[in-house]
Amino acid sequence: MFTLNCKGRLLTLQKPAIMGIINVNQDSFFAGSREADPSAVAETASRMLEAGAAYIDLGGQSTHPKSPRIGAAAEMNRVVPAIKAILERHPDAVISVDTYFSEVAGAAVQAGALMVNDISAGNLDTNMLSTVGELEVPYIAMHMRGNPNTMSTLTDYEDVVLSVFDYFVTKAEACKEAGIKDIILDPGFGFAKTQVQNYNLLSRLDAFKVLEKPILVGVSRKSMIYKFLGITADEALNASTVLHTYALERGAHILRVHDVEAAIEAVRLLAMLDECRS
Repeated sequence: MFTLNCKGRLLTLQKPAIMGIINVNQDSFFAGSREADPSAVAETASRMLEAGAAYIDLGGQSTHPKSPRIGAAAEMNRVVPAIKAILERHPDAVISVDTYFSEVAGAAVQAGALMVNDISAGNLDTNMLSTVGELEVPYIAMHMRGNPNTMSTLTDYEDVVLSVFDYFVTKAEACKEAGIKDIILDPGFGFAKTQVQNYNLLSRLDAFKVLEKPILVGVSRKSMIYKFLGITADEALNASTVLHTYALERGAHILRVHDVEAAIEAVRLLAMLDECRS
């Protein structure tokens, strides 16, 4: 069991938790996750929380390679009103801000967010780790090479699992030195990995247990699924649930998903099977 200290509020990971994705932009690859208006964001968050989501992850810009990059100020203007709108309806909601800008992380936590989710693990903003350390919130550190525009060219690994493992060892130490007490590791499916590398990484997910950190898996409706199957992201719910189930059996602690209800069902069914086995 892991615990997460969110500015003095203690959260426990006694069982796998579901993180619902809401993109406060119009660029993210799955249209069903996009909401521009704060009231619409709050409504979507309400549905996710009622379905059983433990966390809501808000992102102000897409990290798809073909999406336009926006600056910290524009991103802040998107996510801060959305955070406030959710907390107005659900004061106890645990909100994660998906950003690689330390300035956005600070503003989001000041508005009420309780986690920071950084695709670059501090590589795109040298102030990020020290900022999160001062904010005293859990930090989701993802593995990625380069940046969203260059990552697809940086997939030369001798062993992708070993490379990600070594990256996490280094990042965990850097986070500790920066004063970050709770780090969650995200292998970064789809970020600087080929399709085969994504599946190699998922098939050996249990290799990361030795790091003794919570593992977050984000494969929901991604191209590693829909391109492999020759379908669209809109058609990838069933296949996403298959991989979510596999990830849970390989030791995932948090699933970052577009479809909360389906992921909750997977968690509940696996828990019943485990109970019967015991």
